Amino acid sequence: MEDTMLKINKLAAFYDKIQALKGISIDIPKGKIVSIIGANGAGKTTLLKSISGLIRLKKGQILYQGKDISARPPDEIVGLGISQVPEGRQIFVHLSVQDNIHLGAYLYYKRKNKDEINKRIKDVYEMFPILSKRSQQIAGTLSGGEQQMLAIARALMCRPDLLLLDEPSTGIAPIIVQEIFKAIKQLNALGTTILLVEQNAKAALEIANYSYVLENGEIALEGLAQELMNNPKVTKAYLGG
Repeated sequence: MEDTMLKINKLAAFYDKIQALKGISIDIPKGKIVSIIGANGAGKTTLLKSISGLIRLKKGQILYQGKDISARPPDEIVGLGISQVPEGRQIFVHLSVQDNIHLGAYLYYKRKNKDEINKRIKDVYEMFPILSKRSQQIAGTLSGGEQQMLAIARALMCRPDLLLLDEPSTGIAPIIVQEIFKAIKQLNALGTTILLVEQNAKAALEIANYSYVLENGEIALEGLAQELMNNPKVTKAYLGG
């Protein structure tokens, strides 16, 4: 693919002695939405954690905008422009909505950046108006969908060029899932490249430009999302066809 933002070459990763990723190669083009679909245990979350520096690689290479980030620590990777919304949201449930959002800008906490941080807060509130209404509410009292919006808003505070989303539809009512995915499309339209890991294959394929099917730590299929949507193997295994 041309104009690649993130390139993964023959990536192998382990949990203890269990190999979770078996030499996979993936390209994420700049300005696109790429989805990774697959069943539980396929290695999807391991892939995102490897990109974010939360899991050390055994083999392979991760290139971000041409730079090797394979051995970089997570805070440096965030500083380069990659932000992850983890599975399960992992918000700070005892803090307010606004405090959670503020923490997303922790790399930029300097007196001279105060106006910029306030502008970013205003921007995420415009994207998720419900969070503005709930700004002083304790985050743990939000609905599942609102918590997911908060997790995305927090990740956006560092203005990522590449946003990693891990199972954003998990535990959320279908109507709210539509709202979340609408926001993802909006972010992409504004220029954010998105890598979406999602068990809801239909929703992921509908929103993506390109997609990979991950099975047992290996790439089983890849192609344009619309083509995979019509692939009999994908239909049978993931779309209930």
